[in-house]
Amino acid sequence: MTRTRGLTPAQRRLPLRPLAALTVAAGVLGLVTAPSGEPAAPRTAPVAATAENTATVFYWTKTKNWTQYKLHWAPDGGAWTSVPGVTMEAACTDWVKKTVTLGAATGLQATFNNGSGTWDNNGGKNYALGTGAVTVKDGVIAHSDPCAGTGPEPTPTPGAKATVYYSTEALGWSTANIHYQPAGGTWTTAPGVGMQAACAGWWKREVDLGTAGSLKAAFNNGNGTWDNNGGADYTVGTGVSTVRNNAVTANAADPCAAEVPDTEAPTAPTKLTAAADGVSVLLAWDPATDNKGVTKYQVTRVGGSAGTVVTDVGSTVFSDTNLAERTAYTYTVKAVDAAGNVSPASVSATATTGDRPANPGTGKPLGTDPRKDPIYFVLTARFYDGDASNNRGGSQHTKSGNAANGDPMFRGDFKGLVQKLDYVKGLGFSAIWVTPVVLNRSDYDYHGYHGYDFYKVDPRLESAGASYQDLIDAAHAKGMKIYQDVVYNHSSRWGAKGLFTPTVYGVRDSQWSWYYDEKQPGFEYDGLTIDAKTGKSYYNGDLWSTAEPTGNTCLNWGRPTGGKSAEGYTVYNCQWPSPTSGMFPKALFHQCWIGNWEGEDSRSCWLHEDLADFNTENPTVQNHLIGAYNKYIDMGVDGFRVDTAVHIPRTTWNRRFLPAIQERVTQSHGVEAAKNFFVFGEVAAFVNDKWNRGSVNHSAQFFTWKERKEYDADDTKAALEMYDYEQQQGTGSQPTSTNAFLSGNSYHTPDHSRFSGMNVIDMRMHMNFGDASNAFHNGKDSDDSYNDATYNVVYVDSHDYGPNKSSERYTGGTDAWAENMSLMWTFRGIPTLYYGSEIEFQKGQKIDCGPSCPLATTGRAYFGDHVAGSVTASDFSQVSSASGAVATTLAQPLVKHVQRLNQIRRAIPALQMGQYSTEGISGDMAFKRRYTSGGTDSFALVTISGGATYTGIPNGTYTDAVTGDVKTVTSGTLTIGAPGKGNLRVYVLNGPGRIGVAGPYLK
Repeated sequence: MTRTRGLTPAQRRLPLRPLAALTVAAGVLGLVTAPSGEPAAPRTAPVAATAENTATVFYWTKTKNWTQYKLHWAPDGGAWTSVPGVTMEAACTDWVKKTVTLGAATGLQATFNNGSGTWDNNGGKNYALGTGAVTVKDGVIAHSDPCAGTGPEPTPTPGAKATVYYSTEALGWSTANIHYQPAGGTWTTAPGVGMQAACAGWWKREVDLGTAGSLKAAFNNGNGTWDNNGGADYTVGTGVSTVRNNAVTANAADPCAAEVPDTEAPTAPTKLTAAADGVSVLLAWDPATDNKGVTKYQVTRVGGSAGTVVTDVGSTVFSDTNLAERTAYTYTVKAVDAAGNVSPASVSATATTGDRPANPGTGKPLGTDPRKDPIYFVLTARFYDGDASNNRGGSQHTKSGNAANGDPMFRGDFKGLVQKLDYVKGLGFSAIWVTPVVLNRSDYDYHGYHGYDFYKVDPRLESAGASYQDLIDAAHAKGMKIYQDVVYNHSSRWGAKGLFTPTVYGVRDSQWSWYYDEKQPGFEYDGLTIDAKTGKSYYNGDLWSTAEPTGNTCLNWGRPTGGKSAEGYTVYNCQWPSPTSGMFPKALFHQCWIGNWEGEDSRSCWLHEDLADFNTENPTVQNHLIGAYNKYIDMGVDGFRVDTAVHIPRTTWNRRFLPAIQERVTQSHGVEAAKNFFVFGEVAAFVNDKWNRGSVNHSAQFFTWKERKEYDADDTKAALEMYDYEQQQGTGSQPTSTNAFLSGNSYHTPDHSRFSGMNVIDMRMHMNFGDASNAFHNGKDSDDSYNDATYNVVYVDSHDYGPNKSSERYTGGTDAWAENMSLMWTFRGIPTLYYGSEIEFQKGQKIDCGPSCPLATTGRAYFGDHVAGSVTASDFSQVSSASGAVATTLAQPLVKHVQRLNQIRRAIPALQMGQYSTEGISGDMAFKRRYTSGGTDSFALVTISGGATYTGIPNGTYTDAVTGDVKTVTSGTLTIGAPGKGNLRVYVLNGPGRIGVAGPYLK
């Protein structure tokens, strides 16, 4: 990480650690973020401010409570003030300010301190501020004067007054401005004037109207995100009015009048732990309690040359990085509530750093809109073998039949994937979804879903010069993203290292000595290293005990169950982990089997005996998982595919895991990277209706939304409250969205203010891809119930199921595959292809049968034989050279088809990010799409496997991206001939012409 320029010697000692963001990036949650070149709304568009050579910096004091405040600053390109800087002056309640002269500079770098060695330096990055009035509040920069009087640009004669209350409860804004115009007057200068915090979720401003009887208003967060009532502005009269969820209530009661001011501070956080790893320290603590709710935590660090550093974080886990080597650091944590009340400090915790790692992580996500990137999905261990030395067969190698085929379950690896990145790029894919990379532990764990050590990459996937970091960096160097499959719901049956691992009853009689190994002092399971005594890499001597362990909670420990194994051996109680045995602590793991897959127990019970179900509502579990996945965010992955997302309550996702992901990406890589960090969940709803058997809590689209009411502060209680409330609301009372749909022929700015942070796999289209037309019509029928269906991940089949929950790989035929692909690559959503489907690999084979049959006979067979040889991609969809088996693969008809589809999609923004409509269109799979942003305006007419007529479309010249045919529309109507199954037409207004060359289907 590079250091910030312009620091003084004293300031350079401050750590370059990112500050935890308190809100999600404005572009993700903002109501209106106006595209470049377009007004945010009639009459309310922010007016570009004339560059000033001064800045008035306002700093929020309530959560710091320092005795004095210093501003240490430097104009852009200029020198810093002497440490500790200049004294700030009182401004208004909870604010101090300082006006500085910038000369010709148009901004400044700033840090703040108490004059006695305690600093707020934005986590080591400093604050980059502009000109005019700028606020810094709990790490968030905004633009307004929070202490301004009521004198807007047009100063009316004092007279009538309007008291405006604005609710940000659903928006997550940390500040609010009102931009207004008295009737008959002129607008304030954008972004308007600052509003004052009135009570939790409400902001207030009293406006002098003079002789006017009303005003028009729009609201913004000071950072370019506006609520202008969908472009209509808000009309507010005299007296007290409230504006909440796009509704104005005139002559309203003061929403804060009945609320007693919150002066009660949260309790101190408890159980603070600090663990050093190299030059990082991982902190975790149990949450504080508060009468209104804790909004954030202040982590104070003392030690090293930087003195005291305070960092704000939004979760109960924090990784303090880039520290000095072999240095002791002491930490305390305070809790802060919405009113700014600060708790007492926690008991301190100390950790001493070690040596700096020889090869620190260097990755940084590419940070572009994920809808631009078609996804290629690989089971890493089954794709391509770049290093035979890390191949492992496990305990089931012979029994499964894999040994007879010379096909160990762990065969492919990161080295092989790096070697074949050009194959994937040559197909045209710019994102790769890899199966979970964490250290697994079970009898058959090549797929990655039996996580054991979530903090360690599985050594069976890595090689010298081909670590996971090397893969990420190599992919990024080619312009390709890495999406990591992650599991928050469960561990392996042996628990999770560092959280809890059960002790089993292993070798009471010699029958089981073949399975349970003797303890080897100093030997640690890593899946790769061979135990010298047993010759096994799947050593399990650390798991068993022949004597009843101290504190054992397992029922009837060590007694025969009365049952026999498949080999005829006696089975003992506590020999195999299970939820009902008492082997797992209730606080950390759930204690039941799922009985009803559409019931509440599907979120709080075990799926399978190999999947120990985490109690994800417990803070200790949350901290363990957040800390683990922070590591991979820091490595620079571009997104997470979330396994078994439906088996965790939405409240837990929305309160804990999703904000923690956003916070960490913002800390490590910045706001823009956080905006485009792609999280897509597996919400497995295997039904053909819009809602999963009528249960909203088990439906994919449900997880794309924020909560719409407050629940108990306790996560377990909140999950039950939310489940009951939403089930009672039913399918007819769920939120809806127009984010995927055109307004006539026009693109409109999407409203992501209620977005949860999780996108989803489109299970309804997946279920119906036995026929492309069914997938299309079922898909668009559901699109109003997603927050934004243009982000849906769309695939035909996967490592689990084919269409209609088929247990075989798709076998609909080559023409049907081509038709499915044509739909996926032009309709809304992100096309995703399971490895090998480009050659109909293993079509009709059972996708998975565990160790009861050889992998070679399943849909998870080894693909390496088909991509052996050399391949070089000169660009996406462009192969400059290929030899050997991979050359034969690249000549296959579906390969040619997908290459050209990727070319076409990559060249037409409407096909990537556009909204769509079928209004005024005749034809089966026919639609229009448009995307407008800044100087980009892309409008396309698409028809698949049949003709179509489009009415009411803009006049102009349309060019087909497939054939190059040109049509001139003068009457708003265009008819396109039927192209044949698997073919398509993409007529683009003012389009670029034919893209690519004719192939077996696109011709």
